Amino acid sequence: MRYIRTPIKADIEKYELGKGIEDGFELFSDVVTRNFVECDSLIQVEIQGQLKCPYIVTRRGKTFIKYDDYVVTEEDGTKLVCGGDKVHSRYTLIE
Repeated sequence: MRYIRTPIKADIEKYELGKGIEDGFELFSDVVTRNFVECDSLIQVEIQGQLKCPYIVTRRGKTFIKYDDYVVTEEDGTKLVCGGDKVHSRYTLIE
């Protein structure tokens, strides 16, 4: 059986520091040693002398934000991260 994704309205913002759209920050050293993520393009921020990476919490756990990522917040409050290379092909501007 094949399906097509049901349209869902969502707010989409390009990630920028200071907007407060991340759910938290994790030490970069912990991201490297505890998480199985590609670290090359992760955003790294110095906070109180320590390098930290911003993330959002999804149903699958923490999703770390990379350069050129967008944070998508669906109508029901569900958040996800979508790369700048895919966001405009997956979402159509309606307003």
